[in-house]
Amino acid sequence: MGYRILEPEDIPAYLRERGHWDGAADPEVREVSDGNMNRVFLASAADGTRSLALKQALPWVRVAGPSWPMNPDRADAEARAYEQIAKVAPDEIPAIHGYDPENYATVMEDMSDLEVLRTLLNEGASYGPDTSVRVGELVARLSFATSDFGMPSAERKALIAASVSPELCKITEDVVLSEPYIEHEHNHWHEGVDDLAKAFRADARLRTEVADLRHLFMTSAQALLHGDLHTGSIMVGTREGAPVVRVFDPEFSFVGPIGFDLGLYWANALVSEERARALDALSDHADQLALSWTAFETEFRRLWPTRVDTFFDDAYLDRFLRRVWTESLGYAGTEIIRRIIGFAHLTDLTTLPDPVPASRRSLLLGRELILRRAELSSPDAVREVVASLG
Repeated sequence: MGYRILEPEDIPAYLRERGHWDGAADPEVREVSDGNMNRVFLASAADGTRSLALKQALPWVRVAGPSWPMNPDRADAEARAYEQIAKVAPDEIPAIHGYDPENYATVMEDMSDLEVLRTLLNEGASYGPDTSVRVGELVARLSFATSDFGMPSAERKALIAASVSPELCKITEDVVLSEPYIEHEHNHWHEGVDDLAKAFRADARLRTEVADLRHLFMTSAQALLHGDLHTGSIMVGTREGAPVVRVFDPEFSFVGPIGFDLGLYWANALVSEERARALDALSDHADQLALSWTAFETEFRRLWPTRVDTFFDDAYLDRFLRRVWTESLGYAGTEIIRRIIGFAHLTDLTTLPDPVPASRRSLLLGRELILRRAELSSPDAVREVVASLG
């Protein structure tokens, strides 16, 4: 039949055709699309005994419409990422019931009983003791398993070839790693940070360091990435009294520098801290960078004895992890900056009664992380930078 854009009225028959719904009555369907890129539907039995989610990639960016065309094959990258993550961290992603490559549609676990992490944080909730630890462990397991340390060379080469995603990588290269530092139509900001936006565009040293990070993003094929790992792509909650963390939406997945995933998460954690500070409700926000890094490093070191190529010894591991730490800080800085003076701003800041003070602190922190990433040797050193912002 070929690719077709599914509408709510199409979902019951589609699920039956694909073998995902065998109940006597059709499910009730509602659209719950929330992200920038895709459409999402929930299909539920009237008696509440069963429900599924269906996500379809459109041939354009959902929030922009046909004026911003986008190849829907990004859903292929998402399906590949889920397949790889399921091998090493199945409890940290939604259960996938099936992927339809013809219609770029994924049927998965309904997570409507969970909450988007960013939404909870904006409402004043804490991260809790598990979230950042689970995220750090997931990044470690995925990156180790799909690196040259954990995967035979021939399999790695095949993964790299299959995971090439030029269109979505180009979005990151532009939106995150260049546009905020030049005049561009995508950029916008609160007038209260106008002076910093202009200063950043005129800062030759900052632009050079961002160019270094951009080139690294373009050329460093270390491991399979989620590619868009932020507090809006994590759902949390409890089931049967146990904490649940689900990482979703890995459609920007490709083989790149490990520090990019960590950096995106850290950027969002640091900005959420600035929101909490502005509301005088810091709670556990200040601990998240340290918790996620410690979990990542501990898990990566635990996996190290299973490496495929034993030429890489423990001394090399120490060097490698130091490099990942440094690069993660740099990418955290670029993500903070683009979320304030670039495209797609963070509601953490925009929903504050007065977003300017927290936005200014965040921008200055982002710059420091980029410029001083090589000298900031630990989470405590980052804490000192945060404290120095006043």
